[in-house]
Amino acid sequence: MARPAAPRGRLGTALIHLGMLGLSQVGVTIAAFGTQILLARSLSQEAFGTFTAALAVVSLTAPLAVFGVPELWLQRFGREGERAHRWIGPSLRVVAVATAVTVAGMLAWSLGEWSDPEAAGVRALLTSVVVAQAGLALVGSVQQLQGDYRGLSALQVAPHLARVLVVLAVWVFGLSVFAAATGYAVVAALAVIACVIVMRPFVRRLTALDGHSRVAPAKAPTRSISEPAVRASRVGAARVTGAATPFVLGNLFYLIGMYLGTVVAAESLGPAAAAVLAVPMSVLTAVYLIPRIVYQQYFLARLHRWSVTDRDAVLIAYRWGGAGMLVLGAIIAALVALGGLPVLPFLLGPDYVESAAVLAVLALAIPFRFGGAAVAALLTSGGLLRRKVAYQGVGALMYLVALAVATPLWGVRGTAAATVVAEIVLCALFWIAVRRRVVGDDHLPSWRDLRRRLTRGNPGAS
Repeated sequence: MARPAAPRGRLGTALIHLGMLGLSQVGVTIAAFGTQILLARSLSQEAFGTFTAALAVVSLTAPLAVFGVPELWLQRFGREGERAHRWIGPSLRVVAVATAVTVAGMLAWSLGEWSDPEAAGVRALLTSVVVAQAGLALVGSVQQLQGDYRGLSALQVAPHLARVLVVLAVWVFGLSVFAAATGYAVVAALAVIACVIVMRPFVRRLTALDGHSRVAPAKAPTRSISEPAVRASRVGAARVTGAATPFVLGNLFYLIGMYLGTVVAAESLGPAAAAVLAVPMSVLTAVYLIPRIVYQQYFLARLHRWSVTDRDAVLIAYRWGGAGMLVLGAIIAALVALGGLPVLPFLLGPDYVESAAVLAVLALAIPFRFGGAAVAALLTSGGLLRRKVAYQGVGALMYLVALAVATPLWGVRGTAAATVVAEIVLCALFWIAVRRRVVGDDHLPSWRDLRRRLTRGNPGAS
């Protein structure tokens, strides 16, 4: 009797899950870019620059609010399975405190624009987005752990679609930038409510984990293949803070590369320059969702398991995952650069002709971000998280230096060039570290090995 084609089923399921995440991100990309276009068309260039600069600061501070807990959950549940539920309560308390402190700091920052009540109001209202992003990040990890990629896809796209409705109202009725910020605040409140509803069964241990068998809470912990022994002692806030700190630093360094340029342009060159840079950066942010889908939302939990159960899968991820992402990034970079030259001025109007040239420069960073994301995931799952974060810190420092030099000399094009330089440096650091410390002298799998893996499967790779 023929054996059932379980591996093919696993491959098909993986493709379906990735397809759902990909489709949701297509929706996110279209919605995010659409909101940028409509806001740029609806508001004055100065008002649009004020709005996007405030939203950039919000995005920069969001990692402080969630404090790396989503990534910590992926790590702990990947290693401990059901027993990692003991981390949830202390983690949520850490997030609550960090979010309260971050929101208070954002509100204090908004008072700095008290001479301009409208700008101060925009900043204060957009502070609510910090809370929503923290909640969405937590729920994203929960749904990854449960293997609920359909729910993850829906929750990712829903807030962006709601923002589209807000911006449409601003465009149709000629509303102000303050009204746009108010709409974003309402969407953020609804997102927080949805996150609480989705997370409640997970916190109460009413749902199963993907890839792990159920373990009764009362049983004593047993030895894990990923650690000599799972510590049974109670997890406190101090332990959560220490374990999550590398993750929060990594997220902060990542977002510095995405949003600091807009903030620097707004402060040093003015709101109009920030507006010119904001749209190309929104395109770049949308493109960067691709490696985040593949590695942060789908493969990271698996890579944590493979790092201790399936060495061959790790080597395949290095050789074929890294090379494949680099090639894919180069193709997308060419499409973005060539497509942006005629499209952006047509969509945004003559005030944004410079945005097309800025996007062409930023596109050079795409292959390095794609390739860097592929190998960085192997550092995260291979016990080298602190080293990865240190490299991200070096990249952020390089970015700051490049911004300080290039922005005054060449304006927004200099800001874009600084982004490219930082991405090249960071990708090189990641790649060298993985080759030396994760791969070492091991034999790299051939294309035949990859094909055999996909067609025959491996029990440890599911």
